[in-house]
Amino acid sequence: MATPAAPGGRILVVEDETSISEPFAEALRRAGFDPVVTRTAAGALELAEEVEPDLVMLDLSLPDGDGRDVCRELRRRSDVPIVMLTARGTEMDRIVGLELGADDYVVKPFSAREVVSRIRAVLRRSAPREAAGAGEKPMTIGELTLDPAARTATLAGAELELSRKEFDLLAELMRHAGRVVKREDLMSKVWDVNWFGSTKTLDVHIGWLRRKLRDDPNRPTYIETVRGVGFRFAAPEDSP
Repeated sequence: MATPAAPGGRILVVEDETSISEPFAEALRRAGFDPVVTRTAAGALELAEEVEPDLVMLDLSLPDGDGRDVCRELRRRSDVPIVMLTARGTEMDRIVGLELGADDYVVKPFSAREVVSRIRAVLRRSAPREAAGAGEKPMTIGELTLDPAARTATLAGAELELSRKEFDLLAELMRHAGRVVKREDLMSKVWDVNWFGSTKTLDVHIGWLRRKLRDDPNRPTYIETVRGVGFRFAAPEDSP
């Protein structure tokens, strides 16, 4: 059983360069977090089970494997927030990381103060959302039912396998069914009010949702693109 974490939360740092992991772990301790450090992919998967971290700081280049594979496995097991750490900084690398289920993406070299701030932001936006849905009733549109309290969604009676971001995006769209939701508002609600950079990750997640909903973007049943503005989810009277 995991021991109690520090007030700020337990952070699993997966980084093989001690010149990075040691000073960063110390910065986390000073900020009130409880850092647990491992150098390997195998250690990351083992410790993720043992210490029950509140967030995983995951390097992509590890001596015994690819951090992207670790991210996939962690996301398959749980919704623990993941911040990817890499020396690669292209927009495509960032999108790939987010596609795999990461919550944020940090490029080396980085400022420990900045990353601590971003960790806090990820923890803030991942924790309250689940509590926010606790009092909400299930929403049904057509063959799709979403239960915010149980964090489950079913289509024609079959449960959908959704990542945390996919679920939150679908919930936000369904809450405003029949109305256009601006891209900026979706990024603010589902990702971060202080999100910076490209919003292409929103289009990526919309694409995933459409595939899982069996929605043809050219003749949408559920998610309609309003070009230059955002997206409109079908109103109950519009759905089959």
